[in-house]
Amino acid sequence: MVLGTSSNAGKSWVATALCAWYRAQGYQVAPFKAQNMSNNARVVATPDGQWGEIGTAQYLQALAAGCVPDVRMNPLLLKPEADTRSQVVLLGQVDAALSAMPWRGRSQHVWPQIAQALDSLRAENDVVVIEGAGSPAEINLHSSDVVNMRVARHGQAHCLLVADIDRGGAFAHLYGTWALLPPEEQALLRGFVLNKFRGDARLLAPAPQMLQERTGVPTVATIPMQWNHGLPEEDGVFDARSTGAGAIHTTVAIVAYPRMSNHDEFQPLLNLPGVRVVWARSPAQLQGADWVILPGSKATAADLDWMRRQGLDAAVVAHAHAGRRVLGICGGLQMLGEALIDLHGVDGNAAGLGLLPLVTLFAPDKTVRRVRVHLPALHGPWSSLAGMTLDVYEIHHGQTQLRTDMEAGQPQRSREVVPGLVWQNGPGHIWGTYWHGMLENTAFVQALFGAQAPSLEVVFARLAEGVQAWFAQEA
Repeated sequence: MVLGTSSNAGKSWVATALCAWYRAQGYQVAPFKAQNMSNNARVVATPDGQWGEIGTAQYLQALAAGCVPDVRMNPLLLKPEADTRSQVVLLGQVDAALSAMPWRGRSQHVWPQIAQALDSLRAENDVVVIEGAGSPAEINLHSSDVVNMRVARHGQAHCLLVADIDRGGAFAHLYGTWALLPPEEQALLRGFVLNKFRGDARLLAPAPQMLQERTGVPTVATIPMQWNHGLPEEDGVFDARSTGAGAIHTTVAIVAYPRMSNHDEFQPLLNLPGVRVVWARSPAQLQGADWVILPGSKATAADLDWMRRQGLDAAVVAHAHAGRRVLGICGGLQMLGEALIDLHGVDGNAAGLGLLPLVTLFAPDKTVRRVRVHLPALHGPWSSLAGMTLDVYEIHHGQTQLRTDMEAGQPQRSREVVPGLVWQNGPGHIWGTYWHGMLENTAFVQALFGAQAPSLEVVFARLAEGVQAWFAQEA
C-alpha cells in the first residue's frame, strides 16, 4: 500500500510505477484505491456487462499492471460538484442516496462493498498495489476512514509512506504521520519514500538514519524529481515545465475553470514537441493561441458563470470570430451552444456562448459508455481526420440538439456531423463533441500536430526501470 504524508506527495505516481515494476517481474498484479475524489474519470466495464466510472489514476495503474480496468479497482468515486457537495459513484454507478448522505454517515454503507472488491482482487492476483488518499494521519477522519488505515488493516498491507521532499519539511511530515498512528497501524509501515528530490542525495544524511532510530522504519527509496514523466497529474497541478520540448509551433489554450473535469486527457499535448499548453484563467492567456479548448465540466452552468466573471466568455468568442480553432468537449461543447436547460436540478440553467446553434437539456440519468467510432467527412481545419477510427468514451448528463432556426442570416450553416454527439459550425473551425479521449489516439494527434507523444507502454517501461534503480540504491 502506498500512503502519503499529504495530497500531491506522489501516491498515484508511485503506485503506478510499482504496478509497472511488478508486471515486469512477471507477477499478476492489479491496482486498488477504496475511495478517490476526482473529476478525472474513465469508463470501464462492470461485472454485469454495463459501463461504469473509476478514477483515472486507477485506470492508468491497471494499464501499467497489464490488466483490464474494472470498477472494483476504485469502488467509491467522489466527483465534486461544489465546495460542499459531491456526486457519489459506487462500483461504477451514481448512487443518489449516498450523494445526499452526510460525509461521515457513508462509511458504514460503503465499507462492505469496498472490502469485497479488495478481497476479490486479492484472490485473483499475486499482488495488489493499494493507493491511499490524502494522509492516513487525518485524525478527525480516522473514525470514518474507508480508504487509508482501515484498508491497510483489512489487508494487512505492507505500507510505504511517501513524502514530497521538494516542499520542505519531509522528515517532520514522515515522523508526524507515524507518530499520530496507533501502534498497530505503525507496525504496518515498512518503509519511507522521499519523492521529488533535487540535489545530492548524500546531503540527506544523517536524517534517514535518525528517523529510523526514532520510528524503526527505514527510508527505502529516494526518487529524483521527475519532469515530463508522461502521466497526467491526478489533482490538476499544472506546470509549464511539462510542456513538450523544441521550438514552439502551436499554442493550445485550455480554459481551466474551477470544476473542469477529465483534464487528464490532454496529457498527450503536454508531451508533444513544439506544442505549448496554456491553462487559461484570464483573457490575456488566450492571446496568440492557435487553439482554444473548452474541456469537460462537472458544473457547466457554474463554470460558465465563472468564465463570464473573468471576461473569458468574450475572449473565447473573439478567438472564434477571428477564425481560429475552438474545440469544446462534453461540458465545453454544451457551453458553445445557445442555452443550457435544467428541469431536474442536475446542473443549472444558463445562456451559452452562442458559437453553435445548440440547446442542451440536462437529464437525470447519466450517459456512460466507451465506444469505437469512425469519423465521417469533416470540413475546415479538421478535414485530415476524416475516416479515422478512434477509441473514445462519454460521461454526460446533457442531451444536445441542433437548432438551425437559431442561426438565421448565417451564410454557412452549422451541421450535425454525428447525430447527438458531434457538431461543426459552417466554416468548420469550431467543433463540439461529447467524445472524451480523442487526443489519446496517436493517429488523431499525428494528423493534427504532425508528431506523436511517447506511448503509455514506453512511459510504464521507464517507470519500472526507475523503481528498480530508486529502491535498489537504498537496499
